[in-house]
Amino acid sequence: MTSDRRIEIFAGPDTSELHEWLDKRGYSYDYHDSGETTIRSSELPEEAGENGLVLIDGAPVDSIDQLADVLGDQASDVVEHRPLLIAGSGIAGLTAAIYGARSNNEPLVFEGTEPGGQLTLTSDVANYPGFPEGINGPELVQRMKEQAERFGADILNGVIVEVDDSQRPFHVELRNGDVYTTDAVIAASGASARTLGVPGEDELMGYGLSTCATCDGAFFRGEEMLVVGGGDAAMEEANFLTKFASKVHIVHRREEFRAEDYWIDRTMERVEEGEIEILRNTELQAVHGTKEDGVSHVTLVRHPDGHPTEKLDDPATEEFTLDVGAVFLAIGHTPNTEYLVDTGVDMDAEGYIRTEGGIGGGQTATDVEGLFGAGDVVDFYYQQAITAGGMGCQAAMDADQYLTELERERQATETGRLATAESDD
Repeated sequence: MTSDRRIEIFAGPDTSELHEWLDKRGYSYDYHDSGETTIRSSELPEEAGENGLVLIDGAPVDSIDQLADVLGDQASDVVEHRPLLIAGSGIAGLTAAIYGARSNNEPLVFEGTEPGGQLTLTSDVANYPGFPEGINGPELVQRMKEQAERFGADILNGVIVEVDDSQRPFHVELRNGDVYTTDAVIAASGASARTLGVPGEDELMGYGLSTCATCDGAFFRGEEMLVVGGGDAAMEEANFLTKFASKVHIVHRREEFRAEDYWIDRTMERVEEGEIEILRNTELQAVHGTKEDGVSHVTLVRHPDGHPTEKLDDPATEEFTLDVGAVFLAIGHTPNTEYLVDTGVDMDAEGYIRTEGGIGGGQTATDVEGLFGAGDVVDFYYQQAITAGGMGCQAAMDADQYLTELERERQATETGRLATAESDD
């Protein structure tokens, strides 16, 4: 943290807590060990004695409260300072933690509202490299956590509500009020799949109900499948699922689709071939089945004017069931970027972070120096575990380069300050 006050520490038993507080807050200061030959006895304040002393502009301070008051630092409740802080504990965040820890950047990871990310909702991950027999989603996340912790990363339960980028180091506030400071932030907080809140949704998520056809479609080969949605994602997923399904049903609550003509045309070709059936003006009301046997059927409602859920009392609304073995919700994602709204990070209309991109280093950098983005919080297209992991790796490497350069600048500043002090003697 920058300050226009001159802070001096004359080391001793009484200075350890104040010294630690200044370090955690990231303040720059002049440090004097009583054994240094560069300090003449005439320069050592009498008050220092054997116990040490902290001076601000020549005036002694003897407590953290006094130190915070003199510096005008209202955030005296800062819990800790870390070189690198990572928001999110999904594949992107944990990969960043592994690489960040191996680079000696002491990463601190906050798990967020969905510890482990969306992969914890997937009962079987068959497309992550290195696991030919597949692996349970929560198990993969747990292994990555253990790997990150093995290299020195710390993972804490906590939800970030604000990042203050108006000062350095960054001030990061959690929902419980705790404040941390950090030199670099990796936003890997992911995107939450939108759901409908219908009966059976919570119980069967990951057991025949999914928000990712690319991830889970192959598990239901030969089954009839249902896709909910009317945008590009729904059309794309329905077309993808025709590789495995005996038939794909698209359920859309209106007559017209929001998808681009390209996807509508491709879908209509599949309809003509009998691979896809479109159920317009129809909505999903409930998903039925068990965790042991998966999805067995769904309850649907239909109204000729669309939006039937709003018209359940209308005699024209028809309720019916459909036997399917899998249900895929393709109604979009919401990026978890609320905590960045008041920062200088550039985001699109949906809230996805815009990063530098391109080639070479720095691809994950945002418009805020020292703040990087990785995973589904950036990527609204691929949204795969492996792509999130790759971007987490990139962000950690970009952050390491930033932190290395920052340390060089600090050392150069300190060298210049010492040289100036010696010339004044």
